[in-house]
Amino acid sequence: MYSVELKVGEKNLRIEHGRVARQSAGEVLISYGDTVILVCANYNPEVDNTVDFLPLTVEYRELAFAAGKIPGGFIKREMRPSDNEILSSRLIDRPLRPLFPPDFRNEVQIIAYLLSCDVEHDADILGITGAATALLISEIPFTTPVAGVRVGLLDGKYIINPTLSQQENCKINLVVAATKNAVVMIEGGAKEASEEEVIQGIKVAQNECLRIIEMEEKIREAVGKEKLEINEPFVSEELANEIKEKVGNDINQIFLFREKKARQEAAYELIRSITEKFTDRGIEGIEAKVRYVIEKMIAQRMRKMILEEKKRFDGRGTKDIRNVSCEIGVLPRTHGSALFTRGQTQSLAVTTLGTKSDEQRIDAIYGEESKSFMLHYNFPPFATGEVKPIRGPSRREIGHGALAERAILPVLPSEENFPYTIRVVSNILESNGSSSMASVCSASLALMDAGVPIKTAVAGISIGLVKEGDRYELLTDIIGDEDHYGDMDFKVAGTKNGITALQLDLKIQGIDIEILRQALDYAREARENILKIMSSTIDSPRTSLSKYAPKIVAFSIPKEKIGDVIGPGGKVIRRIIGDSDLKIDITDDGKVTIAGSDAELVKKAKGEILNIVQEVEVGKSYIGKVTRITNFGAFVEILPGKEGLLHISKLSRRRVRRVEDVVKPGDEVIVKVYEIDDMGRINLIRVGEDWYNR
Repeated sequence: MYSVELKVGEKNLRIEHGRVARQSAGEVLISYGDTVILVCANYNPEVDNTVDFLPLTVEYRELAFAAGKIPGGFIKREMRPSDNEILSSRLIDRPLRPLFPPDFRNEVQIIAYLLSCDVEHDADILGITGAATALLISEIPFTTPVAGVRVGLLDGKYIINPTLSQQENCKINLVVAATKNAVVMIEGGAKEASEEEVIQGIKVAQNECLRIIEMEEKIREAVGKEKLEINEPFVSEELANEIKEKVGNDINQIFLFREKKARQEAAYELIRSITEKFTDRGIEGIEAKVRYVIEKMIAQRMRKMILEEKKRFDGRGTKDIRNVSCEIGVLPRTHGSALFTRGQTQSLAVTTLGTKSDEQRIDAIYGEESKSFMLHYNFPPFATGEVKPIRGPSRREIGHGALAERAILPVLPSEENFPYTIRVVSNILESNGSSSMASVCSASLALMDAGVPIKTAVAGISIGLVKEGDRYELLTDIIGDEDHYGDMDFKVAGTKNGITALQLDLKIQGIDIEILRQALDYAREARENILKIMSSTIDSPRTSLSKYAPKIVAFSIPKEKIGDVIGPGGKVIRRIIGDSDLKIDITDDGKVTIAGSDAELVKKAKGEILNIVQEVEVGKSYIGKVTRITNFGAFVEILPGKEGLLHISKLSRRRVRRVEDVVKPGDEVIVKVYEIDDMGRINLIRVGEDWYNR
């Protein structure tokens, strides 16, 4: 058994090998505070020669016992992964993938089990470091150490691995993965932070990653295994040269088309014609090999065109944004809708407003929580003109939705100011690059169309990169081919005031801070231009909600009065609701939310509840209803459930022989509370008689 330990942030980070799961190619137990993760890396020794990519899968799982819980629901065991587990799996995968050798095609599986959870520290960042270490000490030819940390900006200071409670108050909350020389991956959000604040946070995180990498290298030096030999190339050099020779200048035909579909058809036709020339050779998987070589040729030609000629596939300059158009109110019966189109990428966003009962309840390992804002991203196959089966949301759809949701969150109104549950759905109708950032723009427009009082509009853009040695070119608003053949997809979303979300993915082994700084400047300039276009469509939220949206009021009542409002067996609250469509939610702390389609009924219900919880005040007058008569006076209900005695001597300035001569049950009378005795009994006097007012 071998272990290394280092203080990172406020806790000790410990990596241990050789204690458990020893039949794995590489395994480590990694702990931070009382949070412990087991990470195992394994591979298939047999190579699938029909596959021209690295079949890497990462599975992160949170086991309920880690937090002392038993899974909820009918089946008391862990089942399909939660959204958080999927997002964490993606977070671990992304910094590892570009660091594998390009010709390594063995299937690799990384499994990370959360075994102990202290409910204060995130486990996902441990997964990055743990997976990298497990790969480094295994036979798998992964040789570049990479580490991940979370950095927060709290009260003007950068802190490493902030706790969950600290993260809520951080202006910046980023996960950064870095190697010795460069940044490999960034994921996070911010509350309208400046570009310089983000850059400084990345620097702090990168320096901390260097310290953790030293730990990884120590454990590799002590227990690392001999690495596998790299596979033969997917296409032999001899065959690749032969294919290139047959293609010749025909590759240039693809670059005559600026429109995506036409370019794809030209590429497919070229692949088909070249494949036919090899059909009599009996080469296994020749079509895939031809496609592989031609795609490499397209990439090489595109990259040369960008670096040397400053030209792009669609004729734009490196900083040009595609044509943008915005429409709102496109669907008549929805609460808010918007259509955002940027080139051949199009998002239809729809906002739906709901009540407290519509919140998403999440039984997370860190504790139960509820979400009053959800942004869901759908990517149907017709968006790219393809035919595929439609199943549940993919990992990509969940990831893109989470990114867009994070971008919008900082501008949402507080629950006190806007007591609605909000769901935004972004449906991608066309896609040619950066559909997640189009979703940010369409969601912002749909929220304003729905009358949600967001602080300001949000827009997003994706910045690409082509880099050869020291030469590089940044690309604003990348299309699909530039993402596919380029080196970077850097998504940045924000407002006119600053950044709200960002996500960096690379195909190369990292980039330096100065390129990141320049990319953020490009993103700010593009974002400001898009925001101007959006503001010409709608520059502020509508002042009224859709007539089809529920009418909601929220207020608070004393906790000790909750029982009075509900009544025995729910009698009182059922009476208030009556035959209407009202929904009344009361939380344990006394927060009341009333929702319904009729604003007058909502207002009336609020008044009834306030009357129920209202305290009787001495000296205050009330309009009450006579409930019963006795020989010594009348009992009058002045508030719901609150009765007082109107004594016969207080009925009139004249002598009253019989109470029935003055009032009868059901009569409304104006009374004033003149006394509440030691036993809490309310004594009333009639108001309006000459003898009282003289």
